Amino acid sequence: MNIGVPINTAVHHPVPDTEGIKYAGSKRKILPSIIDIISPLPITTVLDGFSGSTRVSQLFAKLGFNTTSSDISVWSETLATAYLMNEREPKEYQRIIDHLNSLNGYEGWFSGHYGGTEATGEKRPFQLKNTMKLDAVRDEIDRMGLNEIEKAVALTSLILALDSVDSTLGHFAAYLADWSPRSHNEMKLRLPKLFISKGKNRVVRKDVFDTVNEAEFDLAYFDPPYGSNNEKMPPSRVRYNSYYHIWTTVIQNDKPQLFGKVNRREDSRDTASPSVFEEFRKDENGNFLAMNAIRSLIEQTRSKYILLSYSSGGRATKEALHEILNTGGKLIRAVEIDYKKNVMGNMRWTNEWINSDGKYVEYLFLMEKE
Repeated sequence: MNIGVPINTAVHHPVPDTEGIKYAGSKRKILPSIIDIISPLPITTVLDGFSGSTRVSQLFAKLGFNTTSSDISVWSETLATAYLMNEREPKEYQRIIDHLNSLNGYEGWFSGHYGGTEATGEKRPFQLKNTMKLDAVRDEIDRMGLNEIEKAVALTSLILALDSVDSTLGHFAAYLADWSPRSHNEMKLRLPKLFISKGKNRVVRKDVFDTVNEAEFDLAYFDPPYGSNNEKMPPSRVRYNSYYHIWTTVIQNDKPQLFGKVNRREDSRDTASPSVFEEFRKDENGNFLAMNAIRSLIEQTRSKYILLSYSSGGRATKEALHEILNTGGKLIRAVEIDYKKNVMGNMRWTNEWINSDGKYVEYLFLMEKE
């Protein structure tokens, strides 16, 4: 089955500028494709149900939609608050950034657990000079008496700064054996790329099922953290709660109990707060529990349109997804994005499109609910 109109490599819709941290599920490269798919739709209210680094939420807000950004992580909530809820000219926050940059660093809690030097040889995510700055900045943010938006902007600036001097592969489940070139740089905060949204936005930190049961949307966009198809990969390597545990601690500044070689938060253990969408096991009928969750989510979502992202490395088959997307509605568009070729084109259900040739591709499915 061929769905939709063939699309070549050219996307004619302008793409608003967004920013974010390095993120395993980043949608930065497919933002043009998302715009192309939703541009003909008669929509006003939209939901980004797994907002993560908030790039899609930023996109929706900059396009003028009334945007709800929803995620279970506190760091995603903070980023979304800074970008979606700001009502002031961005330059008005510069004094906060300048003050934080003027601080002298010192060795505090973060330095003790996440700062290292070449002399010690211990694998750490940041060099000591930068965690010392982190300790000073993070403590000062709590002392400044900032309102909710100001604090979110300051913390977003701090996370972006740390992300630019880390020594990781983009997550904090493991650290590089040798210091990355960027880790030698001096950490400096900068003003995030803030904007004044034209829409009426909301930011919620909730389970996605709670979010969809509490409100209706014209369009709901879902990019769940699918468990990996790699049978050799332990579940801890696909848990976003473990990937980004340091960002949680930076936001909360709660100095939690830690465990393991990389000093993960106790509450980031796989058994502490697992997501059903990252569940790698099957039920008694041989169906992946993660796919059962997708089915339930689509059924419970009160939206005319649902846009679903899916990566070729996820735990699904084309038959399972086809059935789910045609339950309670109809699939009206399906496209495949090849990252290496930078091509967006029609996909055919008759193709062996899941890991058929070893390439990494992204799929976008648009369905209309009955």
